[in-house]
Amino acid sequence: MLLKDFLNEGVARLEPLYPTKEARSIMLMLCESRIGTKSYTHIVEPEYIVNDKSLETLNSDLDRLSAGEPIQYVIGFADFCGLRFKVSRDVLIPRPETELLCREAVKIGSRIQRMRKAYGKSARPVRVLDLCTGSGCIAWTVALNIPGAEVTGVDISEKAVAVASSQDFSAKLKETGAFAPKFVVGDVLAEGQTFAEGDYDLILSNPPYIMESQKAQMRSNVLNYEPSTALFVKDDDPLVFYRAIATLSWQCLSAEGKGLTEINDLFGPETAKVFSDAGFPKNEVVKDFYDKNRFVFYSK
Repeated sequence: MLLKDFLNEGVARLEPLYPTKEARSIMLMLCESRIGTKSYTHIVEPEYIVNDKSLETLNSDLDRLSAGEPIQYVIGFADFCGLRFKVSRDVLIPRPETELLCREAVKIGSRIQRMRKAYGKSARPVRVLDLCTGSGCIAWTVALNIPGAEVTGVDISEKAVAVASSQDFSAKLKETGAFAPKFVVGDVLAEGQTFAEGDYDLILSNPPYIMESQKAQMRSNVLNYEPSTALFVKDDDPLVFYRAIATLSWQCLSAEGKGLTEINDLFGPETAKVFSDAGFPKNEVVKDFYDKNRFVFYSK
């Protein structure tokens, strides 16, 4: 079968689920992952033939895609901050807007690291706590971009912690001299937690924040495939995770440290008030590239 014909057939099957442009992007991503073609191969090589063995695999993948399964779960990875992360249905697919949180965290952590270099070998390493770590995309991104930082990722799901721990960035670690994050199972909402040890210079989090009543506005491929425990909170207490994170941050955030958390855009000022009430007078609601309230940054 010609590659261009397979792409057109796939787009037609995905159009009931996605806009045409997105459906084509998904098909191109699938082919690049499975048979190594580029986004332009079908144009510059219009007679490119997909062999029978590859076509069998691609058709099986297309069946999964047309049933609504996200492309990232089908091919087993998602790109984030220039890194490629393993993903499965045990973890959320990393979103582009979360990259903004990582960039700010790296900027802050790098600045703290530079300030401490004056102390030489006795300088305390930058310490980072990533709550609700999921795939570990935030923890790994920060660790690899702040060589020498000590990063701990926490998640309530043992399966998520297994995915985060399995990320293979051995070449990057060797290249940068960075330390691999430590991942532990822990419940952010539980009293008397034991996963936080000492003070942290950065406390990062992307907790569940979507209300159950917002499900009607969401795509079926998210609702049916991504882990609900990582997405949703009850309507009657949508800020429950932020109160827990604020309490933990008050106990563990260093004097010069900063917290960054992703939020529900419907509750920007309300979420900021949670941190203000917990003792963080320096806080701000930060918008994403869609001009939506997306983060709260806070410090003492």
